[in-house]
Amino acid sequence: MKALSILEPWASLIKEKVKYVETRSWKTNYRGELYIHASLKKENKKDKVINELLNLLRNKEFNYGHIIAKCKLVDCIYMDDEYIKNIKENKTEYMCGEYSVGRYAWVIEDIEMLEIPIKVKGQLSIWNYSDIT
Repeated sequence: MKALSILEPWASLIKEKVKYVETRSWKTNYRGELYIHASLKKENKKDKVINELLNLLRNKEFNYGHIIAKCKLVDCIYMDDEYIKNIKENKTEYMCGEYSVGRYAWVIEDIEMLEIPIKVKGQLSIWNYSDIT
Protein backbone atom coordinates (compact mmCIF):
# COMPACT_ATOMS: atom_id res chain seq x y z
CA MET A 1 0.00 0.00 0.00
CA LYS A 2 1.08 3.59 -0.57
CA ALA A 3 2.33 5.74 2.32
CA LEU A 4 3.16 9.39 2.87
CA SER A 5 5.54 10.71 5.53
CA ILE A 6 4.33 13.88 7.23
CA LEU A 7 5.92 15.93 10.00
CA GLU A 8 4.29 16.17 13.39
CA PRO A 9 1.97 17.64 14.50
CA TRP A 10 0.39 17.56 11.01
CA ALA A 11 0.38 13.74 10.84
CA SER A 12 -1.49 13.55 14.15
CA LEU A 13 -3.90 16.27 13.05
CA ILE A 14 -4.88 13.89 10.24
CA LYS A 15 -4.98 10.89 12.56
CA GLU A 16 -7.34 12.75 14.93
CA LYS A 17 -9.57 13.89 12.03
CA VAL A 18 -8.83 17.58 12.51
CA LYS A 19 -7.10 17.96 9.13
CA TYR A 20 -8.58 16.65 5.87
CA VAL A 21 -6.35 18.48 3.39
CA GLU A 22 -2.61 17.87 3.13
CA THR A 23 -0.90 20.74 1.31
CA ARG A 24 2.06 20.02 -0.92
CA SER A 25 4.21 21.85 -3.47
CA TRP A 26 3.76 18.98 -5.93
CA LYS A 27 0.88 17.25 -7.63
CA THR A 28 0.02 13.57 -7.55
CA ASN A 29 -2.16 11.49 -9.84
CA TYR A 30 -2.46 8.77 -7.20
CA ARG A 31 -5.91 8.16 -5.73
CA GLY A 32 -6.70 5.46 -3.22
CA GLU A 33 -5.73 4.09 0.16
CA LEU A 34 -2.82 5.82 1.84
CA TYR A 35 -0.99 5.26 5.10
CA ILE A 36 0.03 8.32 7.10
CA HIS A 37 3.55 8.03 8.48
CA ALA A 38 4.75 10.39 11.23
CA SER A 39 8.27 11.45 10.26
CA LEU A 40 11.21 11.16 12.63
CA LYS A 41 12.11 14.83 12.18
CA LYS A 42 10.86 17.05 14.98
CA GLU A 43 9.63 20.61 14.54
CA ASN A 44 10.53 23.44 16.90
CA LYS A 45 7.81 23.39 19.58
CA LYS A 46 8.48 27.06 20.43
CA ASP A 47 7.04 28.20 17.11
CA LYS A 48 3.71 30.04 17.64
CA VAL A 49 1.97 28.22 14.79
CA ILE A 50 3.10 24.82 16.12
CA ASN A 51 1.75 25.69 19.56
CA GLU A 52 -1.61 26.68 18.06
CA LEU A 53 -1.75 23.36 16.17
CA LEU A 54 -0.88 21.41 19.32
CA ASN A 55 -3.91 22.96 21.01
CA LEU A 56 -6.12 21.24 18.40
CA LEU A 57 -4.93 17.77 19.44
CA ARG A 58 -6.33 15.54 22.16
CA ASN A 59 -3.14 13.44 22.33
CA LYS A 60 0.13 15.36 22.19
CA GLU A 61 2.36 12.28 22.50
CA PHE A 62 3.67 11.50 19.04
CA ASN A 63 4.77 8.22 17.47
CA TYR A 64 7.69 9.57 15.47
CA GLY A 65 8.84 7.11 12.80
CA HIS A 66 5.57 5.15 12.75
CA ILE A 67 2.63 4.65 10.43
CA ILE A 68 -0.21 6.02 12.56
CA ALA A 69 -3.28 6.17 10.31
CA LYS A 70 -4.89 5.02 7.10
CA CYS A 71 -7.04 7.14 4.80
CA LYS A 72 -8.14 7.56 1.20
CA LEU A 73 -6.61 10.19 -1.03
CA VAL A 74 -9.57 11.26 -3.16
CA ASP A 75 -8.42 14.41 -4.97
CA CYS A 76 -5.47 16.67 -5.72
CA ILE A 77 -6.51 20.25 -6.39
CA TYR A 78 -4.36 23.02 -7.83
CA MET A 79 -4.66 26.01 -5.52
CA ASP A 80 -5.80 29.18 -7.18
CA ASP A 81 -7.15 32.37 -5.58
CA GLU A 82 -10.72 31.03 -5.56
CA TYR A 83 -9.76 27.76 -3.85
CA ILE A 84 -7.78 29.63 -1.18
CA LYS A 85 -10.65 32.08 -0.61
CA ASN A 86 -13.02 29.14 -0.03
CA ILE A 87 -10.69 27.19 2.26
CA LYS A 88 -10.19 30.28 4.46
CA GLU A 89 -13.83 29.86 5.52
CA ASN A 90 -12.74 26.72 7.39
CA LYS A 91 -10.40 28.39 9.90
CA THR A 92 -9.11 25.14 11.38
CA GLU A 93 -8.29 23.55 8.04
CA TYR A 94 -6.68 26.77 6.82
CA MET A 95 -4.52 26.98 9.95
CA CYS A 96 -3.34 23.36 9.39
CA GLY A 97 -1.83 23.87 5.93
CA GLU A 98 0.25 26.09 3.71
CA TYR A 99 -2.18 27.62 1.25
CA SER A 100 -0.77 29.68 -1.59
CA VAL A 101 -1.34 29.90 -5.33
CA GLY A 102 0.58 27.21 -7.21
CA ARG A 103 0.52 24.61 -4.41
CA TYR A 104 -1.71 21.52 -4.26
CA ALA A 105 -4.43 20.45 -1.85
CA TRP A 106 -4.52 16.69 -1.34
CA VAL A 107 -8.03 15.88 -0.15
CA ILE A 108 -8.35 12.89 2.16
CA GLU A 109 -11.34 10.98 3.53
CA ASP A 110 -12.16 7.88 5.57
CA ILE A 111 -9.41 8.43 8.13
CA GLU A 112 -8.78 5.53 10.49
CA MET A 113 -6.31 5.65 13.37
CA LEU A 114 -4.17 2.51 13.65
CA GLU A 115 -4.62 0.87 17.05
CA ILE A 116 -0.98 -0.25 17.00
CA PRO A 117 1.37 2.16 15.19
CA ILE A 118 3.88 0.46 12.89
CA LYS A 119 7.53 1.43 13.24
CA VAL A 120 9.07 1.95 9.81
CA LYS A 121 11.55 4.28 8.18
CA GLY A 122 9.81 6.91 6.10
CA GLN A 123 10.71 8.14 2.64
CA LEU A 124 10.22 11.18 0.47
CA SER A 125 7.26 11.41 -1.91
CA ILE A 126 4.59 8.71 -1.92
CA TRP A 127 6.21 5.38 -1.13
CA ASN A 128 5.23 1.72 -0.98
CA TYR A 129 4.79 -0.17 2.28
CA SER A 130 3.70 -3.77 1.99
CA ASP A 131 4.63 -5.47 5.28
CA ILE A 132 1.21 -5.03 6.89
CA THR A 133 -0.76 -8.25 7.20
